[in-house]
Amino acid sequence: MSTDVTEGSRLLTAEPAVSDPGLVAEPALNGNGHGHLFRGHLLAARVESWRDPSGTDLFRSKIAVAASAVSLSVMVLASLLLVSFASASGKVLVPVWTPGYYPSWVAGPLGSVTSWAVTASAHTERVTLTAGVAAMLVAYLVVVFSSRRLRLGYVVATVVAVHVIFLLSPPLTLTDVFNYLNYGRMEAVHHLNPYATIPGLEPHSDPTFALSNWHGLLDPYGPLFTIFAMALVPLGVASSFWAIKVALMIASLATVFLVYRCAMLLGRNAVAAVAIVGMNPIVLVWGLGGDHNDFLMMFFLVFAFWLLLRADSLRVGRNARPASGNRRAPLALLRRGWAWLDGMPRPLVAGEPAAWMEILAGISLVVAVSIKPSSAVLVPVMLAGATRRTRLFAGLLIGAVAGAAMTYVAFGFNLPNIGQQGSLVIPDGIPNLTGLALGFGGATAEMRNVLLVLLIAVIVSMTVWTWRTRRWLTASGWVTLALIVTLSWTLPWYIAWLLPFAALSRSRLLRVAAAMVGAYMYLVFMPYAAEILAFLHINPATSTLGQQEQSIMDSLLY
Repeated sequence: MSTDVTEGSRLLTAEPAVSDPGLVAEPALNGNGHGHLFRGHLLAARVESWRDPSGTDLFRSKIAVAASAVSLSVMVLASLLLVSFASASGKVLVPVWTPGYYPSWVAGPLGSVTSWAVTASAHTERVTLTAGVAAMLVAYLVVVFSSRRLRLGYVVATVVAVHVIFLLSPPLTLTDVFNYLNYGRMEAVHHLNPYATIPGLEPHSDPTFALSNWHGLLDPYGPLFTIFAMALVPLGVASSFWAIKVALMIASLATVFLVYRCAMLLGRNAVAAVAIVGMNPIVLVWGLGGDHNDFLMMFFLVFAFWLLLRADSLRVGRNARPASGNRRAPLALLRRGWAWLDGMPRPLVAGEPAAWMEILAGISLVVAVSIKPSSAVLVPVMLAGATRRTRLFAGLLIGAVAGAAMTYVAFGFNLPNIGQQGSLVIPDGIPNLTGLALGFGGATAEMRNVLLVLLIAVIVSMTVWTWRTRRWLTASGWVTLALIVTLSWTLPWYIAWLLPFAALSRSRLLRVAAAMVGAYMYLVFMPYAAEILAFLHINPATSTLGQQEQSIMDSLLY
């Protein structure tokens, strides 16, 4: 038997002979982000066991692939079912529904082809939402854990399909998209500054007033996003609504693509990264289905991440050493032309980083903050982790000056009303339930102050840790997690803030924490959460503090 055949036989056994000259370990990644474990010659090998070169049982592998294929189908079919019920009647799924009033332009193009679901009761819709999201969560986990056996094209096709389905959906469960339109129309149509005038003082005949609900709350959204809503006003209410939906879908898909590019630079499993960010059911149903502006913020954040990673991965000169933020990095690797990206050595890419990359990254961070101010918590961590901080700081300064000038021209010296919104309390939020368990009756003002101090402590500690290690992706993930769990106003799609870091970070603990937060979001925001909590004798709304918070909420709504 020839040497090639002998090596091939050993290669297909349970214990491949790595030490043989014909089998050389190869850690490089292919286009799907999967590792090529060995390279060698396979001419006429005799199959001695059902194992592939990595030692994986092929029978189990085929089962995993079949389960993944079923899971991808479940994601698409369950999404289509939920959107069909919402488009047909929207008794529970669409909050703008009232007896005799359900605008056809809100229902969307699927409204005319889903008449079979019109007779569904409110109970049927609640069961469908609860079971449908549960099935999608199980399918999501199967796809993520089986990602190394899946082709990137299948996952991408599923991500695009579910995004298109939720594009065609009416707004699910909340009315935030109509608040966006209403704040924009206040300035553009009625010449009322939304940062200084509550919507309740605008003409109630405005078509968006009847569809929105925050009539006693000053505009809490970033100035750039409010200006974007103002720019859509000439399109009319219906066209503005669908323009926002298209923009959010494009931003979400672009974010998934940037996460994929970042994963390739970092040597992560790119298929898993795409699935984690692009297929999360909570984000799809409550976020993309609800048409929330978080997707625009996340695009500019991840765009800044990619710019910084790309700049750090480029070779500077032929023999120059790459800049390393970690003094303990292996110098031998650095001398051979390896970059130090998020605490791991990675091969340098031919080329020279241009100054505009880090400057544009800083500007992109400011744009994200101008859309949703809560993203500002990541700025100190990003500055500490940047290899060329001066360039990033210059971009932040340019963006801040331009943003301040834009805000002054549009709204004067008024700023978003994030203080009042941040003081509101979600009854089933982590802080409120924690305060209830501790006997405080909920999230008291003192407890919220303690949580704010805790958040600041996490930001400071992660900034210092990033300064020493340059692992800014992991540190940003922990800061984002701390923000989510300490906010008294926490909503399910906020998990989207954390997913890019969970997908790209080396920290398994961060991914576990993201999964736990996702499970919590599902349990407390599904339609039957109130009944389950009541069965467990947990009812935040019945406490004295809960009734006070509900009274404040009622004064701002409707």
